Amino acid sequence: MKTEWIYLSDALNNLMPNGIGLRGTVEDYEILNNTDSIPSDSEIDDEIIRLKAEYDANEYARNRASAYDSIGNQLDMIYKDNLNGTTTHKDSVEAVKAQFPKPE
Repeated sequence: MKTEWIYLSDALNNLMPNGIGLRGTVEDYEILNNTDSIPSDSEIDDEIIRLKAEYDANEYARNRASAYDSIGNQLDMIYKDNLNGTTTHKDSVEAVKAQFPKPE
């Protein structure tokens, strides 16, 4: 399975909780300094697939985070909404949530 180094590293860290060291490339790597048993290629591939699916499922959250205004600006909106009886902050948050809905 062709994958990226970060997924390989994360998968191995999940499968080998006592810690790992890696040397080499994604296609040809060596696991160093570990007291856990080494997982099979199939176990590693399955964990990488799970991690990628989890990452993909959270795309909406990453999109929302980048679309929301800064915390300082949001607090200012909330303050002004409280003073003026407006719903600027609520409307702003709802617009972002509508643009990037959470998958069901």
